[in-house]
This record gives sequence, C-alpha cells and structure tokens, in this order.
Amino acid sequence: MKNIIETILDMGNFNTFVEAVKIASLKDFLTSTGPLTVFVPQDSAFASIDEEELNSLLKNNAKLEETLKFHIVSGKYTISDLIKIAEMKKEEKNKLTTLNGKEVALSPTILCFCANDLETVKLENSTVLMPDISCSNGILHVMDKVLIPK
Repeated sequence: MKNIIETILDMGNFNTFVEAVKIASLKDFLTSTGPLTVFVPQDSAFASIDEEELNSLLKNNAKLEETLKFHIVSGKYTISDLIKIAEMKKEEKNKLTTLNGKEVALSPTILCFCANDLETVKLENSTVLMPDISCSNGILHVMDKVLIPK
C-alpha cells in the first residue's frame, strides 16, 4: 500500500496540493508513519480561489503551512467516524483539532448522485466528495474546497 503522497500523486487532479506541500516542506511529514487523516482539496478547489490570493498564499510559507495543516488531523478517521462526530453538534462535540491547533467544525450532509445518495460530511464550507482512500500511513478524503483557517 502506498503512503499519502504516493496515493495523491497516483490519483492525479491534486497537483496544486502536492506543489503546496513541497513549498511548505511537509512532504516528509506526509510520508511518515502516521496515522494521519488528510482532507485533500482537488485542483478545482484551488482554482476557485482568486488567482492573486492563491499566489500570495503560495509565496507566504508560514500561511501556507498553517493552511495545509488545517487539512490534516492526527489519527485515522473513516467517513463513518466523521459522520458520528458531525452528528454530535447538539453537544458542541462536532469538531476535530487539526495539526495547526485550530478546530474544524463538521456537519452531516448528503451528496445526490442520480440513482443513489452518499452520506458524507462538510468541514466548515467544504464537502467530502470521495471518502476513505486508504494509505499505508493513514486515510484521505477528497474535498471540493480549500479550508482557510480564520
């Protein structure tokens, strides 16, 4: 089984994320033993960011590292685990602490695909489109938007 970076590279459609990981010097971390849960924005998620804002982010190493670490959680969380956490909203326990130390709020949602629906979660304003991609050092969830820490 391949590690997180090898899996992302094999999947394609994550070139901006991979480039950002290299710039922020997080590649070794994402190939370490883990386990890690990584919420990976696809290239279209980065493309939806204003070009000037994206270029600024890629040139500001501290902000880039903070943003990337907002997409990573220690431990291995499957979509089932994430849905359970998201459903704890009433108790205010629907959050995960990311590697940058900030919390991200989860909420349950449904993606509709013609014949069948996919029960999934939103992290802030970003939806998990493709969950549970297993790697040797953790698990990936493909996201439709880039999470920007506040």
